[in-house]
Amino acid sequence: MPAGVEELASYYGNGAARGNPLLRANMVASADGAASLEGRSGGLSGPADRMLFTVLRSMADLILVGAGTVRTEHYRPVKAAQIWAGLRPADSPIPPIAVVSGRLDLDPDSKLLTAAAPGAQTIVITTAAAPPDQRAAIAQHARVIEAGQDRINFAAAITALHALGYVSILTEGGPALLGHLAAENLVDELCLTTSPVLALGHADRVTRSLSVHAEQLSLAHVLYDDGFLFSRYRRE
Repeated sequence: MPAGVEELASYYGNGAARGNPLLRANMVASADGAASLEGRSGGLSGPADRMLFTVLRSMADLILVGAGTVRTEHYRPVKAAQIWAGLRPADSPIPPIAVVSGRLDLDPDSKLLTAAAPGAQTIVITTAAAPPDQRAAIAQHARVIEAGQDRINFAAAITALHALGYVSILTEGGPALLGHLAAENLVDELCLTTSPVLALGHADRVTRSLSVHAEQLSLAHVLYDDGFLFSRYRRE
């Protein structure tokens, strides 16, 4: 494992390693607050941000994303070559992807659902009101968790993931999912990369929510690389 990876990981001590549940968000934004450029977050990224992306994934038990992000960013299952084994407990499985989708608007035959490694089956979190036929099709390849009747109950979803043994959860958004999680005070940490880009336009912020919600965070650190700022905030 490269020394730079170990050094970067040292700034992001894993609370779950001490037995504490942790829900950590990792997001990127432009200097003027946009969470995407031309519809995707990748246009705001850089080499150090991509390294942090792999480091935080390597430290997580599970990666939580919204269905819109899955479609926009073309999500696939995590592969062993994409994480740093030295940052994980020995013999721990590859972190699976968990997708939040109230309407189950997912392709049942997508690689995200069908190509996961053994022990890292994709999880789909939905509601009791989800279309039964679509649910049955998705359940052929993925594990389906019901959390809520007509709308996703995010606290129940996180509790269900903890019950399955996923103590350290990393969410990569998008803004709607992070907005719901933040509105329910479920986010323990926000890792925010600020890109040296003016995006302009009408892109979302890193959170999108109908709730008017303010919560004080404490700044754990700010790192710098080639114009990018890497801020780690903790919920007080």
